[in-house]
Amino acid sequence: MHDTTAMLIELGAIILVLGLLGRIAGRVGFSPIPLYLLAGLAFGQGGILPLTASGEFVATGAEIGVILLLLLLGLEYSASELVTTLQTQFPSGAVDFVLNALPGAAMALLLGWGPVAAVALAGVTWISSSGVIAKVLGDLRRIGNRETPVILGVLVLEDLAMAVYLPILTALLAGVSLARGTLTLLISLGTVGAVLYVALRHGRLVSRAVSSDNAEMLLLVVLGLTLLVAGLAQQLQVSAAVGAFLVGIALSGEVAEGAHNLLAPLRDLFAAVFFVFFGLHTDPAEIPPVLLPALALAVVTSLTKIATGYWAARRAGISVKGRWRAGGTLVARGEFSIVIAGLAVAAEPRVGPLATAYVLLLVILGPLAARWTEPLGRRLSRGSRHTVADAAAAEQAEVARANG
Repeated sequence: MHDTTAMLIELGAIILVLGLLGRIAGRVGFSPIPLYLLAGLAFGQGGILPLTASGEFVATGAEIGVILLLLLLGLEYSASELVTTLQTQFPSGAVDFVLNALPGAAMALLLGWGPVAAVALAGVTWISSSGVIAKVLGDLRRIGNRETPVILGVLVLEDLAMAVYLPILTALLAGVSLARGTLTLLISLGTVGAVLYVALRHGRLVSRAVSSDNAEMLLLVVLGLTLLVAGLAQQLQVSAAVGAFLVGIALSGEVAEGAHNLLAPLRDLFAAVFFVFFGLHTDPAEIPPVLLPALALAVVTSLTKIATGYWAARRAGISVKGRWRAGGTLVARGEFSIVIAGLAVAAEPRVGPLATAYVLLLVILGPLAARWTEPLGRRLSRGSRHTVADAAAAEQAEVARANG
């Protein structure tokens, strides 16, 4: 009884603090993710007020948070949109991977952490934060901009790539053999292909089977189906998160919209718990030694994301201003970087502190980059034009003097 009382008090305190932090972040105009991470650091090992009674509940809540994050992300896309994006934006996705995954892998190898940590850190630096970016686009009123479909196309490709990347990472972390790892990847690819096929050909039947005019029944069926598929996916070594993402893709129309509206508050609650949980397992004393590598990675991968967005927007025929805006908007990292790091810390604990510091930096820098990259790019391009014009004028004057 005493343990239950203590757990209720701790959970109440955590959720209340998260609510207050979320309100503060909303008023300032930033994502609450860095504040949730800082709260986890404060409540965790080596923190100001370590938790003792609610650890197991928070761990379960964190797993549900990841599943709901991916489920609602899947609900945002239809299978036909995903196929179209794959066909039109694949080159942009390839550039995104090369420019942004390689710095993370290189940093892990430079620090002597080995190939498995390199694969994990590559994912941390590669994947932009869909949640933060969606909020930034809304806050800056850019949803209708011409470059926005390009940004969303890059994000969709990253989310689809997770269906391949996460099983590979999970297999590497588990230390399975090459044959077992290949089998896991084939199962994952087969599952993704099968779900896309069913969603394209029979999506209406799936949605009709799940549909209900009763909000309570719809919530229970969608949530139960998602947790069941996520558990089965994890049993097959695919990834619970990918299973949830595929359930979201399979649902469409009014069912997807209704499920999204019902589950969004649950996602926000459990996602906040997930970020706290990640912070709980990171000792604050381990962050200062990795601040310099995290800062170096943040600077390099901010520039590479800007280059990615600029290239993708130019390929789509967007104006120069739109190219800069696309690049700046993609800078933010957040939930998926933490999901990847959360998987990796069991096998390579040193990834955790570096990922925490890295995400803290870029989840703050991301909205600033989205706002200021375009005006800064405009000034730089104007300055370069002036420099070229001045050089040409000087050359003409020199020629005139020589002829005179």
